[in-house]
Amino acid sequence: MILGIAKSVSGAPIRLTDERWDHITTSHLEINPKDYKAVLSIVENPNVILRGDTGELLAVKKQRGKSIWNVVAYKEVGKEDGFILTAYLTTDYSWLFKREIIWNKE
Repeated sequence: MILGIAKSVSGAPIRLTDERWDHITTSHLEINPKDYKAVLSIVENPNVILRGDTGELLAVKKQRGKSIWNVVAYKEVGKEDGFILTAYLTTDYSWLFKREIIWNKE
C-alpha cells in the first residue's frame, strides 16, 4: 500500500510504501511513526540533494535551530516513478557533505 507520494525537486513522483515505512520506523527509532508526512515533505523541500553510493539520492534538511539533519534516501526510476528507501536523522554531517551535491536550495 502507498502511504503517500512526494514530488522530487526534479519533478518525479516518489512513493512511500507501508513496507518501507515499517522498515524506517523499526530500524530508525529516532523517526516518529506518526511523521510519514514529514519524510515526504523532506523529499519535496530539501535544503540539498546529494548523490548516494548506489544510485540513490539523499534529500537532506537541517532541523531549524538544531544540529540535526534529516536524511531521506530515495531512487528515481525515471521521470514518472521513484520510491523512498529509508530515512534517518544524523548529527554527524561531516561524512554527509563529502558527497557530490546534485541540487542546492540556495
